[in-house]
Amino acid sequence: MQAIIIVQPGAPSVMHLMERDTPKPGTGEVLIKVHAAGVNRPDVAQRKGNYAAPPGAPVDIPGLEVAGEIEAIGADVRDWKIGDKVCALLAGGGYAEYAVAPVGQCLPVPDGWDFIQACTLPETVYTVWHNVFQRGKLQPGEHFLVHGGSSGIGITAIQLAKAFGAKVFATAGTDTKCAACLELGASICVNYRTEDFETRLKPEGVDVILDMIGGDYIHKNIHLLNVDGRLVFINVMRGAKDTLDALAVMQKRLTITGSTLRNRDLAFKAALTKEIREQVWPVIAAGKFKPVVSQVFPLAEAPAAHTLMESSEHIGKIVLQVLKD
Repeated sequence: MQAIIIVQPGAPSVMHLMERDTPKPGTGEVLIKVHAAGVNRPDVAQRKGNYAAPPGAPVDIPGLEVAGEIEAIGADVRDWKIGDKVCALLAGGGYAEYAVAPVGQCLPVPDGWDFIQACTLPETVYTVWHNVFQRGKLQPGEHFLVHGGSSGIGITAIQLAKAFGAKVFATAGTDTKCAACLELGASICVNYRTEDFETRLKPEGVDVILDMIGGDYIHKNIHLLNVDGRLVFINVMRGAKDTLDALAVMQKRLTITGSTLRNRDLAFKAALTKEIREQVWPVIAAGKFKPVVSQVFPLAEAPAAHTLMESSEHIGKIVLQVLKD
């Protein structure tokens, strides 16, 4: 098969389309003929040498989410058959013509969605569901803020929080990105380049914040949260450290948490998949969640896709198309 290989840590140009042996599914796994693969920031971190693949995952083929058709099944696979259309969360190996996925991390392609649209779901939906709804415990009627509202995570968080009854706020870096966030369901989107989000949103109050920025956002988040508020970290693009107002945390009884997904075990991911299928897939079926695809690149142009990702000029998801639908 053909796959994108990271030949050494570095710039996007270190990724090359090369031949590799097609993997074989093991017990409890399926082999997916990949039609499309999502591009995510952890892929960029892996390419730079800052995010190693977990044990058992391909060490030099990035890609955490794919959509395609089941080509082969391993032992003890009962719920899927050859030819089924699936999207799947992977620990790596998605930038390829074929990829192996545990059955517990496969979901059916939603009705009416093509493979390009479906491959945008797993990484962001799993991340948002676990961090916003499980760890952040977002409830109907609460106020929710997501930083980076026009990113893949952001567009997912806005739509799911809105669908489950929260009032949604977002931050983004341009007026165009803010307009996209508003169109997706945010009540307010603050352009952080022209306005201070803490000042703008303080009169509204916020119960749950999903933060992928870190750095100087940390103390602003603490001061912005309501009593019993929850701050959830999923990335620290501006840095992991800042001063922490511990007195405010105590006085407002705040919960500060966060997570990474890639290294969690199969049992955790299977349980998360089951809950997502029960809770999120009906929202998609009801038309309350739509895909937002910024740009589609052929597999061989993965370096250009990474360049766009690092520019932060996109709105929504970036996709690699491997096979034509």
